[in-house]
Amino acid sequence: PSFPAERAMVCFGNMFIELPKAKTREILRQDQEELDKEINNLRKELRVKVNRLYEAQGKPELKGFNLNPMSAEEMKLINRILEG
Repeated sequence: PSFPAERAMVCFGNMFIELPKAKTREILRQDQEELDKEINNLRKELRVKVNRLYEAQGKPELKGFNLNPMSAEEMKLINRILEG
């Protein structure tokens, strides 16, 4: 089936819906932001839990475990520097 270029077919659960591309892009952007927030929260919780586990086992705190991943913007800058 063909549909106009300014529209996109999007799958929600088990059904496809035809939406404007701008609306589709906005929905995907919002979903990605929510997923990023959830991932970051889970990472923070994991750090706390791992530190508690190590403390309960009498082990020293993990070194470097509280590092944060670089953002996409930071990676772009690093790549730009490396490329010269």
